[in-house]
Amino acid sequence: MTVALGIDTGGTYTDAVLVDHASGKVLAGAKALTTRHDLSVGIGQAVAAVFDGQAVSPTEVGLVALSTTLATNAIVEGQGSPVCLLLIGYDQALIRQYGFERDLVTRDVVYLRGGHDGMGNEVEPLDEAAAREAILAWRDQVEAFAVSGYFGVRNPAHELRVRALVEELTALPVTCGHELTTRLNAVRRATTTALNARLIPLLQELIATVRCALDEQGIVGPLMVVKGDGSLVRAEWAMQRPIETILSGPAASVVGAWHLAGRRDVWVVDVGGTTTDIAALNDGCPRLNPEGAQVGEWRTMVEAVDVHTVGLGGDSQVSLNSEGRLVIGPRRVVPLCLLASEHPGMVDELRRQVGTRQRESLAGQFVLTQRRATHALSDRDRDLMRHLAAGPQSLSFLVKKLHYGALIMRQIENLEARGLVLRAGFTPTDALHVLERFERWDAEASRLGAELLAVQMDLSPEAFCERVVADVSNRVTTELISKVLSDEVVLPDWEREPSAAALLARALGNASGSDLDCQLRLRQPVVAVGAPVEAYLPRVARQLRTELTIPGHAEVANAVGAVAGGVVQQLRVMIRPLNADQCFRLYLPDGVRDFATVEEGVAHAHQVVPTRLKVLARQAGAEQIEVQTTRVDRNVPVAAGWEQHIYLGTELTFTAMGRPSPARSA
Repeated sequence: MTVALGIDTGGTYTDAVLVDHASGKVLAGAKALTTRHDLSVGIGQAVAAVFDGQAVSPTEVGLVALSTTLATNAIVEGQGSPVCLLLIGYDQALIRQYGFERDLVTRDVVYLRGGHDGMGNEVEPLDEAAAREAILAWRDQVEAFAVSGYFGVRNPAHELRVRALVEELTALPVTCGHELTTRLNAVRRATTTALNARLIPLLQELIATVRCALDEQGIVGPLMVVKGDGSLVRAEWAMQRPIETILSGPAASVVGAWHLAGRRDVWVVDVGGTTTDIAALNDGCPRLNPEGAQVGEWRTMVEAVDVHTVGLGGDSQVSLNSEGRLVIGPRRVVPLCLLASEHPGMVDELRRQVGTRQRESLAGQFVLTQRRATHALSDRDRDLMRHLAAGPQSLSFLVKKLHYGALIMRQIENLEARGLVLRAGFTPTDALHVLERFERWDAEASRLGAELLAVQMDLSPEAFCERVVADVSNRVTTELISKVLSDEVVLPDWEREPSAAALLARALGNASGSDLDCQLRLRQPVVAVGAPVEAYLPRVARQLRTELTIPGHAEVANAVGAVAGGVVQQLRVMIRPLNADQCFRLYLPDGVRDFATVEEGVAHAHQVVPTRLKVLARQAGAEQIEVQTTRVDRNVPVAAGWEQHIYLGTELTFTAMGRPSPARSA
């Protein structure tokens, strides 16, 4: 039996599963807390736990697959290595005129003469001397190069030449725009290329970290990484194209839901610790975003899962606003039950606050260190970090002790943004502990935290916690409705559209005094994955009058999805009329070819592309490879002619699909 090990590093938990590679049967699953300061710790704990008590030995693992939030988080948080972006044939004045400079990701941009037009013809020779000079000037200041040519997807010759110069003059990684997309949009292609180059050193570090954790367990199987479309590639491939791993986690959850539930057309709702992700599964495949994945402020040209993400999860902070209304998220905090299990002394502080009937906004909130500072701190920050060195401290204590009053909150937020401290407080996970629907950590701490908030709403702790659980369900329902409507019409603004909000309230059963009743029905079923979904999703399904499936092993579905996907590689080539003589040009990844007829161009593409694609698929880690082709001819009718058309071009999409190739048992 060949065993596959799936690993998912989420924002809150790291999951690991063992799966029979041949049958797809899940053999075991385990969870550990994600250790953001050093991912190898959480990965190592999850991997060790999944083998605990199992008959499977680590030496039997023939394949390891990883889904990771690293690329997504790094882009959102503005992290990454310094890169130099070499733009060939771009108009610098035009870039400045339209304010596109901020879209180029890096300030270290060099404009080179050269480039091609939309037909793939060279408009100006490449200035190799300037390229060489720029590479030599920047090679000691950056960790990677990015190269994007104007219309480089129509003819990559100049990009390939600059790549060769970078490889000749440096030992640094280099990314070319035509390798990542065949779509037009020069600025967005430059954005995607620069982001990819910036992520390469980070993913290399992560892969090395994972390898070390696997080596400690004696696991030697090949390591693969989940791409944003749910397919797999070898780690060595992913390290060259890390941008393709954005939204890896949501993609893995959709694939995992399909694998566990066996449903091909459903809405997948993944409730995690930090976020809730909503995506569609169509005919067994994740629905992709044709516009390219949006991550933070950047719109990329990466085809990734079309996911709707909201800052709502088991570890979302529960608080009351200035009007006394319940607010859940989007801030993630450490649940009180988890904090107390690791620092038992915190329960005494919670008891003290309950005993003094503390009714302030900071009640039940704590701060703790996450990692040591690697850069110099201000005197005030050093003072705060010294207080936290002894262990977590309550926010109310720090406000009084340090005499900074409300200013300390801004200080803590700044340290949070730098990853130096964490906040702890009451969460939906705590509410489930109070209601005895989830029992993993210190339930007493959860109950004390509930008392501090419940008294401010004149509710019992149990009634308060029921309100929290109901509100989480209502939020999930609202976000699911929002996703469906945004796909079909437009994303509603519930806060500014009173009529829409009123209809929604009546559909959710939150307007019992109204004479108007309405219902909503979701036509497709819902598959729910994530550890806490049994607490929240049944209410969602009732509100939307749809079928709900919570499959076995739903709590580790992302890790299952990591090993359930196949290897997919795709190439798109275009054929376009070149001139009035009806010569036709075939645009290939390594250059252009001209033919007398369209069909000659199509025949040549069928001759050379599948062979090239199979090589790429094997390099990506596939076996048993099959190549499928789709053809789309583009014609427009002639206004003055009856049933006459003008031929605009042909797009051929070649898709290679195969199974991940595991290590063979001796």
